[in-house]
Amino acid sequence: AARDGQSSSRILTVPVAGDIEASYEISVKSLPGNKRAWRVRGLGTPLAATAGGRSWTERLEEHGQGADFGLYTLDGEGRFVYANRTMVDWIGRPLSDIVGGELRITELYDSDSTGNALKPGIFSVTLSAADGRKRILQVSQSVAPDGEPRIHAVARRVSPDDALAGQFQKLFKDMPVGVALLDGNLVIEDCNGTFREFVDDSDSAGRSILHFIHQEQKNAVAEDLQAVLVGKSSGKSLEAKLDGPRESVAGILVGRLQGNERAPAGLLLLVTDATEQKNLEAQLVQSQKMQAVGQLAGGIAHDFNNVLTAMIGFCDLLLHRHRPGDQSFADIMQIKQNANRAAALVRQLLAFSRQQTLQPRFLNVTEVLAELSNLLRRLLGEKVELSMVHGRDLGLIKGDQGQLEQVIINLAVNARDAMPTGGRLTITTGNVEVRRARKAHGEVMPVGEYVQVSVNDTGMGIPKENFARIFEPFFTTKEVGAGTGLGLSTVYGIVKQSGGFLFVDSKGEGKGSTFDLYLKRHHVDAVEVESTVGGEVVTDLTGGGTVLLVEDEDPVRLFSARALRNKGYKVVEAKTGEAALELLNGGEYDLLVTDMVMPRVDGAQVIREARKLLPDLPVICISGYTEDSVLKEVESLDNLRFLSKPFSLKQLALAVKESIATSATRHVGAGE
Repeated sequence: AARDGQSSSRILTVPVAGDIEASYEISVKSLPGNKRAWRVRGLGTPLAATAGGRSWTERLEEHGQGADFGLYTLDGEGRFVYANRTMVDWIGRPLSDIVGGELRITELYDSDSTGNALKPGIFSVTLSAADGRKRILQVSQSVAPDGEPRIHAVARRVSPDDALAGQFQKLFKDMPVGVALLDGNLVIEDCNGTFREFVDDSDSAGRSILHFIHQEQKNAVAEDLQAVLVGKSSGKSLEAKLDGPRESVAGILVGRLQGNERAPAGLLLLVTDATEQKNLEAQLVQSQKMQAVGQLAGGIAHDFNNVLTAMIGFCDLLLHRHRPGDQSFADIMQIKQNANRAAALVRQLLAFSRQQTLQPRFLNVTEVLAELSNLLRRLLGEKVELSMVHGRDLGLIKGDQGQLEQVIINLAVNARDAMPTGGRLTITTGNVEVRRARKAHGEVMPVGEYVQVSVNDTGMGIPKENFARIFEPFFTTKEVGAGTGLGLSTVYGIVKQSGGFLFVDSKGEGKGSTFDLYLKRHHVDAVEVESTVGGEVVTDLTGGGTVLLVEDEDPVRLFSARALRNKGYKVVEAKTGEAALELLNGGEYDLLVTDMVMPRVDGAQVIREARKLLPDLPVICISGYTEDSVLKEVESLDNLRFLSKPFSLKQLALAVKESIATSATRHVGAGE
């Protein structure tokens, strides 16, 4: 059957020793490349036979004494219970020293082989004889199924080449990378277990390697493999997506195996899992994009916000003279509204690049969403139903309320656009305890307590091909002019800068999407309220005191000085940091308002010098974009707050009044 290329199986009874016979199942299977696989399986203990009153075990022992292979039996401690003449000769010691003595098999093996000495299996060992000679043996050991612990072994000598072949076979089997041998038709002749696990196929031998390659890449991979097979290339390294639910990416090293008349040329493949590497490469590209846009945003934000601060500020000054009903009122409001739109775009850029300065405080998410619900309903329109499901005893989070509102608004608007014919938007909150770390866009969300905000819509869902790109800057599926492509990237930037995590789930087109936001839960007794002075809501923005105003941008400085003077403050202006240092010497001030980013002497240097001369002087830092290094120099100081550009007249006046009032309260409390 084997000669004819057929498969067959027979049960044969064969002589083992003398009158003793045993039954075996012998089968042969035809393989590609004119190869055969033979299998021999024992069907039971040799049949008992007697001759001359001796048992079959005695006959077998007699037969073993004359065999050219070693036979031995060990007890549970590795001492010899039996050894045939051949084994005794290989050991090179008297039989009385071997059987029944204290000699253990581990004393005869080299250090690399002792681990297998008392284990069942087939392995190669190096045996050291008493005369110093070393022999390489292939040992087959089995453990007696019952009775006293016994290890029965058969050993045969092998040449160094045979030993090397055995070691290679073991290496081939246990290699941590997938190995496959292909014939000239790209059919797998043999492969190791790692390869079978990787392709998720326990019977991969006999199949074409192209069977496991994704349809889109089959032709390209086939061309690369054929080029190596015919000798156009001595070797090749390629990547290929594998077919299957896991969508793994394989890194494949291809080498050519020289052929002859009997065995045509074939290929050797070394296959590794490159899925994680491809994911990391994609994350690196995304990170580089974000860094580039972040640097651009940071570079222009300071100057752009100075312009917007002046525009918004002078609009506020004009609005004091042109009240509603005035012909100019509507025009001024249009200018201010468009300036605010531009300011929002800059904030989105900075949020996306994680470079805007946050003003975190403890927040109750339920209260934030309650305040935001009316605005959300107006944004969603009549076609979209808004439903909010609040968790009980919701924990507090620490974050910037304005930025958190921006996240919810962006997600809601994005959901509205995904439901052009109407639908339902559900915002659910709750406490979550994460007991196992989870992966979120390449970052690991650690174990801990979180407040979860889930935003679910019944819209068109996210197409599979767009899923990996939804957080990319400027990526949008909307029509030209209908979106900036910064909505979700802004959400991602704010969440990450706030120390949170974002997960997205979409079951495909037409099945809606869910965005799950996780923010660390804090256990505190009270929430600080920053929108009040002395515990009461501020309605009167007038005040008194001397303010040192440091700003290198003329329009911003002029607006700020006029605004504060109109509110009753005495304002001393400094155009540069150097001028501010001179004015601080010998001056008495109630408040320092300084820009943080200025040439030569920056705001941090001005603040440090001011605190040396006036340790209790309250400070307001203003900037449209503050470098981390500058902010960290002063952010730990007491009695200091940050006012981001662009700001309105009301925001400036409120910040000044709060700072001076807080400082006065501290002085009174200290007995001054």
